[in-house]
Amino acid sequence: MLSLAGSIPSSADRFEYTQIHMGLPVRIVLHAADEQAAQRAAGAAFERIAALDRSMSDRRPDSDVRRLAEHAGTPVPVCPDVMTVVARAIEIARTTGGAFDPTVGPLVSLWREARRSGRLPAPTVLARARSHVGWQQIEFDPAASTIRLRHPGMALDLGGIAKGYILQEALRTLRLHGVTRALIESGGDIVVGDAPPGRAGWAVWTTGAGAQFAERASRLTNAALASSGPSTQFAEIEGKRYSHIIDPRTGLGVTSRRIARVIANDAATADALATALTVLEPGSVPALLDGFPGVIVSVALSEDDSRQPANSGDAGNPDNFPGRIF
Repeated sequence: MLSLAGSIPSSADRFEYTQIHMGLPVRIVLHAADEQAAQRAAGAAFERIAALDRSMSDRRPDSDVRRLAEHAGTPVPVCPDVMTVVARAIEIARTTGGAFDPTVGPLVSLWREARRSGRLPAPTVLARARSHVGWQQIEFDPAASTIRLRHPGMALDLGGIAKGYILQEALRTLRLHGVTRALIESGGDIVVGDAPPGRAGWAVWTTGAGAQFAERASRLTNAALASSGPSTQFAEIEGKRYSHIIDPRTGLGVTSRRIARVIANDAATADALATALTVLEPGSVPALLDGFPGVIVSVALSEDDSRQPANSGDAGNPDNFPGRIF
């Protein structure tokens, strides 16, 4: 039996639900004709989220992502959703010059251990892990619905793109159940459908974002907003602060304090670009965005890193995640 935590009717047709998925609270705010319709739609959306997480999480022993790592070197049949996400991940890896790379799994494993132990990986260990990273080493066969990681030791980590895709699919599921006015958010990612009744859009407050970005976020409809940065997840090692975000080019956690926010038409793109923009130098952003028409970006430095903006129009003191959603 489905149990929806946190049902909070706050108006005649507005309902809110929260469940834990992907290791994080996932909040759904929706407008529906009645509570029964709202619960039915939200329940289906949460079921879709759980099913996708089972396929894409590297922490689940039976996931497609784990099977790909365990059978690296041979083609592995995967579900259509994993095919879709990996295909998009490869496109974004190519466009960002590898700043976003879905094959960082070996480096992510090293950094999970480094955060637990408080010690940097040994240079030889880091070099070995880096040798197993490279999006160009993914063989993708849409006709056979298989993916092959060319070399044993390779592993995917879809953490920088899967959450966005999963939330987008949850929104699609709500629409299939007749709910078009909805917002779904989890851990720095937001996806929204049509505006609430009588409103121009969903108002997302983004402290420290550039003016154009903040204005768009204040009336968000049928779009996604993703935030990425080191404000909440980092490790202090040997006197230096390392983000949980890995720079695939060095194998190390990012040490800059950049906070990146992205608004895009789909949440997978917003999610992956926000990750890449915390890795790339700000000067490379304009050229990068030529490959993503319609995307709006704000990159700023956190308060304790610098009072100067990372690019024109941005201010300091951003939060890692929008502080209020209305």
